[in-house]
Amino acid sequence: MMVRTIFVADNEENTRMVIKKYLAREGFCVETYSSAEELVARLQTAFPDMFILDIILCGTAGPEFYHDIRKRSGLPVIIIFSGDEEADNDLKADLNECEYLTKPFSPRELVAKVRSILRHSSFPANQEEILERGNLRVDPNNRHTTVDTTEIMLTPQEYELLLLLARQPQRTFTRQEILDRIWGYDYVGEIRAVDNLVKRLRKKLRESGSAKNVKTVWGWGYRFDE
Repeated sequence: MMVRTIFVADNEENTRMVIKKYLAREGFCVETYSSAEELVARLQTAFPDMFILDIILCGTAGPEFYHDIRKRSGLPVIIIFSGDEEADNDLKADLNECEYLTKPFSPRELVAKVRSILRHSSFPANQEEILERGNLRVDPNNRHTTVDTTEIMLTPQEYELLLLLARQPQRTFTRQEILDRIWGYDYVGEIRAVDNLVKRLRKKLRESGSAKNVKTVWGWGYRFDE
C-alpha cells in the first residue's frame, strides 16, 4: 500500500501536533514545519502528496505563497484560516475557492477533508494493493468488493470496516479503535454502534457466500477471520 505524505506548516505548535497525531493514526506520513522558510527548504529535496498550510504563517504574501506552491508542485493544498471572519473572507477572495479549514476545527473534519481531497485528486498516488481473502476480493482503488465475480453492495461504513480488518487480518481491533477509525475521534455516540456495524457487514458477507468473515475475539474486539 502506498503511504501518502503530507507536509504541514503552521506557526502554532499545538496545531501542528494535533494534525500530526490524528493523520498519523490514519496511516499518513506527516512532516511538520513552523515557518514558510523551513517548508521551502524542504521542497528542495522532496515533495509530499498534499500540503496543509496556515495562512498566517504564509505572512502578508499568503495568497501569493499559496499560488506559488500550487504552481511549483501541482499538488492539493488545504489552507488553515484563523477564525477571524473579516480577515479570512478578504483572503479567501484571493485564493480561488481553495480547500480550507477554519480554526478551531475537529479532528474528524480534518481527516474527512484530507481523505476526500486525496481520493478525488487528479494527482493520485500509486495503485493500492488489491486484497484477496479466499474468494473475497477488496479493491481499494475503486472501492469495489466482490465474492467470486459478484459485487457486494456495501455502505461507506461497511466498506471502511471491511478494508480496515482485511488489510491487517492478524490484528484484533478493539471497539474503541474501530469507532475512532470509522466514525472519527470526536464521535460522541454509543460504542455499540460498532457491534451493529459488524452485524450488518457479517450478514452481507455470509449471504454473498464469502469464505471469510469478521470474527469476534471475546473480551477484546474484532478481527478478520483468516
